[in-house]
Amino acid sequence: MKIVLAGDFDDAEEHQRWHEALAQALPEAHWLGADAAAAYADEVSVAVVANPPPGSLAPFRHLRLIQSLWAGVDRLLADASLPAGVPIARMVDPAMSAAMAETALWATLALHRGFFTYQRQQRDGVWRALAQRRADEAPVLVLGRGEMGRAVAARLRAQGYPVTAWGRDGAPLAPLLAAHEIVINLLPLTAATRGLLDRRFFAAMREGAALVNLGRGAHVVDDDLLAALDAGHLSHAVLDVFHAEPLPTSHRYWTHARVTMLPHAAAATDERSAAAVVAANLRALEHGRPLAHLVDRGRGY
Repeated sequence: MKIVLAGDFDDAEEHQRWHEALAQALPEAHWLGADAAAAYADEVSVAVVANPPPGSLAPFRHLRLIQSLWAGVDRLLADASLPAGVPIARMVDPAMSAAMAETALWATLALHRGFFTYQRQQRDGVWRALAQRRADEAPVLVLGRGEMGRAVAARLRAQGYPVTAWGRDGAPLAPLLAAHEIVINLLPLTAATRGLLDRRFFAAMREGAALVNLGRGAHVVDDDLLAALDAGHLSHAVLDVFHAEPLPTSHRYWTHARVTMLPHAAAATDERSAAAVVAANLRALEHGRPLAHLVDRGRGY
């Protein structure tokens, strides 16, 4: 089996780390970089990708599978030259799901216990203890019922938080927004969810509620979120993802007192566990077994 490894990696070192992890997990395969694979274009049967540049898979006319190394496939599906009819599998990495649950728990604890308020008080030289509430007094709404959404909901419930999980095919959203103190977004980015977190969304949230966005930057209308924070309708926002990354230093999020930012670091794909996931799917392909985590192109995830 000849496999092309193609993607928008941070640097040659990251590409090499992935190549070594994948080759170790599936040593019987012939792993090729994008440049080397050009000479074997008609023999390459699988593309393992990490948001490859648009058009980069077009030369490989006999692909049987496109396996993504990333959980999100919105950028991949936006490539109009993507070979039609080729199955696409997204990454469901158990280690990544666990890391995302840890970040969601940290954000929820910090919001529920007022730790971001204490941080502002320290900056301002204020010594004042806040009322301490129980976890069962801070209801959390998790948007997204996929692998990560389920992992986050389970971790929060284990800590005593009342959690409601919502998906696009679920109950009306507005009443749920009004009933929860913390909203965590883990939805996939699709045409239906792009810009979902807008002025109407924030207006429907409970007065003083907080947002944790761990999905995609394009879910949020930035000006609408900033307006809700400036007006005091929302108490805080924890943001891991943005429309442009790195976020320009001129953006108001950098200096807003009620915004806590992470540099898209809530949960990274773990090369070791992800390589094992890829190897299992490629062996399933080779032996005619069902493939895991296939993408519905029509739904966008």
